[in-house]
Amino acid sequence: MTPRYSAYLAAIRPTSQLWRLVLGLGLIVGVYVLWMVILGGAMWLTSGLDGLEAGLIAANDAADPWSLLFLLTTFLGGWFGVALALRLLHRRRLGSLFGRAPVVLRDFTLGVVLMAVIGGGLTLAALPALPPLEIATPPGIWAAFLPLALLGILIQTGAEEAVFRGYIQGQLAARFGWAPIWMGVPTVLFGLAHFAPEAMGGNTWIIVASTGLFGLYASDLTARTGALGLAWGLHFANNVLAILILSVTESLDGLALLRLPAGAASDSVLRPMLLSDMVLMTVVWLSCRLWLRRR
Repeated sequence: MTPRYSAYLAAIRPTSQLWRLVLGLGLIVGVYVLWMVILGGAMWLTSGLDGLEAGLIAANDAADPWSLLFLLTTFLGGWFGVALALRLLHRRRLGSLFGRAPVVLRDFTLGVVLMAVIGGGLTLAALPALPPLEIATPPGIWAAFLPLALLGILIQTGAEEAVFRGYIQGQLAARFGWAPIWMGVPTVLFGLAHFAPEAMGGNTWIIVASTGLFGLYASDLTARTGALGLAWGLHFANNVLAILILSVTESLDGLALLRLPAGAASDSVLRPMLLSDMVLMTVVWLSCRLWLRRR
């Protein structure tokens, strides 16, 4: 545990009891569900029952721009839940979860740049090995929705970092000094939170493992910097690449600029791509560690 992370945890230690963490997680989930109900109720009032059913089905696949934006909007419930849990159970403000604002902004920018340069560069290098790509969203429509989509991904990734690296990891690290607990538990939970066999097919556990590996690296970088900015920046840039630039699955492609042709995203095609993505994340993580060591 670095001195920066020890300083970050100082404000957490007075209310680091496990019962607060368990109750806080229950409160976060409850607020998230309530926010989903509110959004569903608004959709029902404006579109009727048939519109609600159609909207929920569309949001599940996020195969068009508006349904993708709706899905990203649901993550506001995570922000509301964490803020309420911190206020009621820990007497803290939401901003304290992320760290000092200048550090968060600096590290967020670093994460975006490193992921864009390394991740984008390696993705371009791998294009010849992929099936021929096709335009998924007309460029004019893509550009028109881009600002809202970037804001949505900022909300989505920020909510996940706040819950897993900020709240769960922070509370456990303030309570326990053993890294396998405060890094391992949020890593496993983060991976399992992306368990969706109906959408992932035979690659389900590879995707869970890949997501968990990212969570592990994000936990390590959070501990190294004493703030969530670097992990959030990497997460944001990674999701921009996967959701807005090149979609290799048949879901969450409502605003992707490029995608694999229909039917090309078979398990045998995706598996080496997923394994390569784990290598990519490892290279990005090592680059972050090297940068942090030199600054």
